[in-house]
Order: sequence, then C-alpha cells, then structure tokens
Amino acid sequence: MKPSSEAVSPLRQRMIDDMRMRKLEPKTRDAYLRAVTKLAAFLKRSPYNARVEDLRRF
Repeated sequence: MKPSSEAVSPLRQRMIDDMRMRKLEPKTRDAYLRAVTKLAAFLKRSPYNARVEDLRRF
C-alpha cells in the first residue's frame, strides 16, 4: 500500500492491520481496499454499517 498524508479511518486501519497480520501480499491488500472503497461509494456511507441486503445489491 502506498503511503499517504491523508488521515486513515480507524476501520480502514484495522483492515490494513488485519491483512498484514494474515501476511496477505501487498497487491492483494490493495485490491481488497479498492473493493471496500467501491462499496463505500456505492453505499454512500461507511461499509461498517453495511447490511446483507446492501451487499447483495452491490
């Protein structure tokens, strides 16, 4: 993942930490983060509150 001067949300940081702990490859981590970013844009809110119905629509 590329360093950034932007603030990282606690949820995103937790996801990053979890993926590092699981030793996922950097490209895999980037792909997962892109997918969650797309989900958040689709929902127009944090994916933290996503429901099963939201994921099905996505």
